[in-house]
Amino acid sequence: MVLPYGVVWCRKFPMNAARNRRSLTAEDWADAALDAVAESGVEAVAVERIGRILGVTKGSFYWHFTNRGALLDASLKRWERQQTEDVIARAEMEHDARSRIHRLFRSADGSKRAGQLYLAFASAANHPRVRPVLQRVNNRRIGFMVDCYLAVGLAASEARQRAVLAYSAYLGTLQMRRDTPETIPTGPEFEQYLDYISMLLIPGFAPESVRGAQQTMG
Repeated sequence: MVLPYGVVWCRKFPMNAARNRRSLTAEDWADAALDAVAESGVEAVAVERIGRILGVTKGSFYWHFTNRGALLDASLKRWERQQTEDVIARAEMEHDARSRIHRLFRSADGSKRAGQLYLAFASAANHPRVRPVLQRVNNRRIGFMVDCYLAVGLAASEARQRAVLAYSAYLGTLQMRRDTPETIPTGPEFEQYLDYISMLLIPGFAPESVRGAQQTMG
């Protein structure tokens, strides 16, 4: 007699294992994959390794994904949303275009994991699954800054040049925080560092401390 699939599953696995398998979401797997990428690069996205970290078997993985490539796609999609679309959405809350650019610079002070993730994906830029997402992320970020510079009043060519320069400074900060963290200030000094970068790269930008002093003198 052929037993129903559910009966076979319950006999083969303990009930608590079946519940754990169902309680882990696809997002849990994608987050764990991103942690692996941040720590050891794209090649670290391995089903068995991540399953061990999560404390589950491969059965949990196949509940959500068909193969490793699908997991990598999901992690890339999650990274793109969290580190680009969500960051830009928060920047768009600023009414002034200069403040929007400055807020993007401030995102360079995000978690160490955020910087590690970008640099890990950038190192795998030739990977067929990574390349289109990385290109889309870079184009989206630069395009947003171009729009901000246009809103400031710059001509299109200069807005593009400023955006590329600003994004280069942003990426350089990420890399230095990873490779030579002692060269990048921390705490209040890092805030001053970001203010200085913003004054150099954003026409007419004045930090809150400078604006407050100007208002006092006025």
